[in-house]
This record gives sequence, structure tokens and C-alpha cells, in this order.
Amino acid sequence: MSSPVYYELYRKSSIGQSLIDTLDEFVNDGRIEPQLAMKVISSFDKAVAEVLADRVKQKLNFKGHLDTYRFCDDVWTFLIKDVTFKLDNQNAIHAEKVKIVSCSARKPGEQQEK
Repeated sequence: MSSPVYYELYRKSSIGQSLIDTLDEFVNDGRIEPQLAMKVISSFDKAVAEVLADRVKQKLNFKGHLDTYRFCDDVWTFLIKDVTFKLDNQNAIHAEKVKIVSCSARKPGEQQEK
């Protein structure tokens, strides 16, 4: 039986990029095998997905002007301009441009409710 597949989008975060850079350096120096590096990256994908699903409880509100949106392979992508974020009664934060990528919250292998 194959193991579940997790989204790889957190690899592009600063911590994900740092992990990948470090693993690349270890592989190039001969300290670890490429297969181990791939296992570590897969474990990272799983850990980030599980922690975000289980531990993050904050709510975020935002307003802005929708510039572009796309839906491909069960993934929504929104490009928003002039965005204001508010996080649970805190001061507002403004950004000129924001890209939001939204994926299904279902765990791999879960069936969609009808």
C-alpha cells in the first residue's frame, strides 16, 4: 500500500527553502544519500500539513481587490491587490500584492462528503 501524498507548497516557505538548501549541501558533500534527503522533505510536508490542521486556531479577515483567480487540479490561486489584513482584534496590516493558494482540507485518501 502506498503512503499518503501531502501538498508540497510549504517547501517554498522560508523554512522549507532553508531545509532544502541544507539537504542539498549535505547530499553534495556526501554526508547523506539523496534518498534520505527525499524522505526528510516528505516528512516535512506531512509535519507542516498536520501541525497547521491541528494547532492553528486563529482567524484572519482580509479585504482587497481581486486581480486574478485560477482553479486548476483542485487548487485555487488568488492574486489580490491593495490588501488589508485583520487578525482577531489587532491592528490592520496592509500589503500591495498578495498571492493566496488554497488547497483541499481533506486528508489524502478521504472521500468528499455528498
